[in-house]
Amino acid sequence: MMNKITLALLLFFSIQINAQQETDTLSFDLETYQKALDSINNTFTYQRGEVNLHNGLATLHVPEGFKFLDSEQSKYVLTDLWGNPPSETIGLLFPEDMTPMHDNFTYAVEIEYSEEGYIEDEDAEDLDYDDLLEEMQGDIKASNPERSAQGYPTMELVGWASQPYYDQENKKLHWAKELKFEDTEINTLNYNIRVLGRKGYLNLNAIGDINMLSTFNADRDNILHSVEFTPGNRYSDFNPDIDKVAAYGIGGLIAGKILAKAGFFALILKFWKFIAIGAVALFSGFRKKLFGGDKSDDA
Repeated sequence: MMNKITLALLLFFSIQINAQQETDTLSFDLETYQKALDSINNTFTYQRGEVNLHNGLATLHVPEGFKFLDSEQSKYVLTDLWGNPPSETIGLLFPEDMTPMHDNFTYAVEIEYSEEGYIEDEDAEDLDYDDLLEEMQGDIKASNPERSAQGYPTMELVGWASQPYYDQENKKLHWAKELKFEDTEINTLNYNIRVLGRKGYLNLNAIGDINMLSTFNADRDNILHSVEFTPGNRYSDFNPDIDKVAAYGIGGLIAGKILAKAGFFALILKFWKFIAIGAVALFSGFRKKLFGGDKSDDA
């Protein structure tokens, strides 16, 4: 049903755009537009309260003011609606007033799990984050020719939007990057949270415009505290006699060296998980311009 609705929405815009090209006069039906968006958004079923993640691996206590979309629905949003590569997402965490097709989208948080082994954290205290940033900037710059060849815009790692911080007691790591994509005026915020466990880590990624940093910072602690591994899967449950140890530490986790074996471009694709947010923003901006509602013109 959702695919039919999406098709109807796309068909509606295609007809309207073609009409504009032919007559240079645009007459959108605002009511029809809103109904099409509402039809998609109303198909989703959200969860609140305590949510079992990944067959009992972890528990999400959905923070006050948020709602959770399960794996199947999230895959539909990420791939079919937002045009991202297929992924094995656990789910999406949305602010209560946000929907996947919201006109004024702020951010959402994708939750994944990576079973790469137990990550030893002895290097956390000795990391030089300036050196690490410089290394990451070089890696991204080196990847740009391949990005261009595959039809993706080049990008630049501007710097830390929030410097890495590792909570030794709770085994939670978070940091944020500011990214500049080719031909975009507003930089992108990529906020990363990692919750370490016995056999891997939970990966929480939030991406939106850089001006969402203060909004996310206000919500960050609630999100950090909302996720925990279940007994038997926690970092403290590690058994060196039977459990695998990851080939990297905290520094490698931040730098993304985990994906080096698959090629650095695989890492870059991770940034595209929510670049669709930019598409939604463009979609909204396109509509506003067509309707003469660009606020910048009113200044």
